[in-house]
Amino acid sequence: MSEIVQDGTLVSQVMASIRDRISARNLLAGDKLPSIRSCARQMGVSNSTVVEAYDRLVADGTIQSRRGSGFYVSGHTAPLSIARIGPKLDRAVDPFWVSRQSLDARPDMLKPGCGWLPADWMPETSIRRALRTLARASDDVLVEYGTPLGLAPLRQLLSRRLAGHGIVTDPDQILLTESGTQAIDMLCRFLIEPGDTVLVDDPCYFNFCALLRAHRANIISVPFTPTGPDIDTFARVVSDHKPRLYITNSGIHNPTGASLSPQTAHRILNIADQHDLIIIEDDIFADFETTPAPRLAALGGMDRVIHIGSFSKTLSASLRCGYIASRSDWIDQLIDLKVATGFSGSNLAPELIHLVLKDGTYRKHMDGLRTRLSHAMTGTAKQLASLGIRPVITPDPGIFLWCALPDGIDAAQTARNALANGVVLAPGNVFSISQSAGNLMRFNVAQCQHPKIFKVLERAMRP
Repeated sequence: MSEIVQDGTLVSQVMASIRDRISARNLLAGDKLPSIRSCARQMGVSNSTVVEAYDRLVADGTIQSRRGSGFYVSGHTAPLSIARIGPKLDRAVDPFWVSRQSLDARPDMLKPGCGWLPADWMPETSIRRALRTLARASDDVLVEYGTPLGLAPLRQLLSRRLAGHGIVTDPDQILLTESGTQAIDMLCRFLIEPGDTVLVDDPCYFNFCALLRAHRANIISVPFTPTGPDIDTFARVVSDHKPRLYITNSGIHNPTGASLSPQTAHRILNIADQHDLIIIEDDIFADFETTPAPRLAALGGMDRVIHIGSFSKTLSASLRCGYIASRSDWIDQLIDLKVATGFSGSNLAPELIHLVLKDGTYRKHMDGLRTRLSHAMTGTAKQLASLGIRPVITPDPGIFLWCALPDGIDAAQTARNALANGVVLAPGNVFSISQSAGNLMRFNVAQCQHPKIFKVLERAMRP
């Protein structure tokens, strides 16, 4: 009987563990596997279990045996499986599932869990006007590569906008990218090696972690509070683990909606100086603010703070354009990396964004949008309160409410139930490295305007 249990369960567990390490690229083609005794000791199984598992992996071609030497990973490196890197989550509600369900949603599905505004909240008239103007542009704008740094007039405009937040940067210290996500990806390629430790907030935007896993970083987290990271824990974690990077939102935080306080910002910068910590400051929600929060790049300069942003939240997600603002020597090296990985950028999206941003209607659009979001925040909070769902904090600006469900309600199960009724939700643990947000959920107030959402949510929370 014990042999059946061994063959049916323990052997399979050993095989799955080896395959997971190969999928996560912790083991590459040609790498030697642990010895039979070492593997048995690590996994708490018998030597005979490991022998059987290795034999089966040899039989299916996953590994190969070299007489007198040991066992080695076969053939070519397996395609990278990001979902299998790091702690296992129920795939039904992991970050990739939230993103895929939101992006692939049928027109009749409702998406209070997504991270962007509804299409009819965007400045469609200004975009159409800019498209008509761009159609009359010169041939080089329409068909040529852009320069590696990106469109100069847009970089000049961005330099002036950043100055409004106290961030002093020359236009040549700004590199345009295809998106905010590409900006972080480039910076990870540039700054970290596999195995480097990177610090994030807990909770944080889930795609930070997805990107870091793709770069095989060691991710650690620090609890996030209404005024920023818990600073005493932040200091201890940085001292103990010596992370290479810290990635955060300093304006409107995703998913909590909180804003960094000046006191916390100064302490973060002091700790970063003491421990040679580089900070990536994602400011994608800047234009939603009613009262500007302190920027780390303004308080600490560009020596160790890199400031990034994009236009997908306030203009159009179809206009893929972001930017990196950093010190000059790093920008010069990032240009080489951009050429190596993407050759150059598009002219069309930066030209169109520049036309819209310099149009006086953009300021009016944002004024109206902030007012509309304020009403949506109040209305959504009231509707959620009627279901016993309460904000952890009540943010002034932005699009997110980070809420606690009633006691005993599991957010992941609620999300599964809601999906079956055409509603995509964002349960808390997809944002949490520590998996400590099982009773929390992020709501996009702009996407919560349909009454069906709250009826589905009420049913989805029932046991």
